[in-house]
Amino acid sequence: MDADLRYALELADAADALTLARFRAVDLHVETKPDLTPVTDADRAAERMLRERIAVERPGETVLGEEEGDGGGKTRWIVDPIDGTRNFSRGIPVWATLLALERDGAIVCGVASAPALRRRWWAARGEGAFRDGERLAVSRIASLDDATVSFSRSSLLGATERTLDVARRAWHMQPFSDFWAHLLVAEGALEVAFEHEMSPWDNAALQVIVEEAGGRFSDLSGAPRFDGGSAVSTNGLLHDEVLALLNA
Repeated sequence: MDADLRYALELADAADALTLARFRAVDLHVETKPDLTPVTDADRAAERMLRERIAVERPGETVLGEEEGDGGGKTRWIVDPIDGTRNFSRGIPVWATLLALERDGAIVCGVASAPALRRRWWAARGEGAFRDGERLAVSRIASLDDATVSFSRSSLLGATERTLDVARRAWHMQPFSDFWAHLLVAEGALEVAFEHEMSPWDNAALQVIVEEAGGRFSDLSGAPRFDGGSAVSTNGLLHDEVLALLNA
C-alpha cells in the first residue's frame, strides 16, 4: 500500500475514535458559524488533533481544513473533520471524516471514513479505489434513461429547473446526503451525483476515489478540479450529457 495512503488511514482511525465518541453525546455543543453552517465541538477537536499529529509526524506538510483555514505550501493535507455536521448534530449516522493529500496541486490519495455507518472508502493514484478492502468500479450504464441520479439541497435551491430536468430524464432519482452520493457513484450504485456548492475539503478525497474507481469528477464547468466550488461525479459515460443539461 502507498505510504501516504497508509498514513491517511492511520489519521482516519484517530479521527473515528474521537468523533464516534461524541456522536449522539447528550452534552454535544453546537454553534452556528458566520456562514450559517453548524459546527460542533467534535468538528473542532478532530481537526485540531489531525493538525497536531501532522505537524509532529509529517514536518513540512501543512493542512487546509474547514475549521482552521489553510497553512499553505505545496504539500498539504485537506481535511473536513466531519462532513455532514447537520446529520452528526441530529444523530443521523450519515457523516464522515474526509482526508486527502495534495502534492504540487494534485490529489494523490484520499480517505472517507464513516464510522457510524461502519464504512470506509479510500484510494491512491494508480492503485484503484476500495471500500473496506473491496475494489470499486463505476457502473457501465450509458443512458441517462437507465441511470440513478442524486443531487444536493444546493442544486435544488440554486438551479431548480436544470436540476429537475436531469432528475426527470433519469430512471431513478434519490438524493443522498453530502459525501455519500459521490462514493455511491464510485461503488457503481449510482451513475450521477452533483452539487452546486462544494468546498475544497468536501471534494478532495471524493475526486481521487471516484477517478480511481473509473469514474469522472469535475466542477460544473467540466474542469477536473476539486477547488472549483461545485462537484459532478459520474461513471464517465454520462458526464458530458449531464454537464450539458446542468449548464443549459
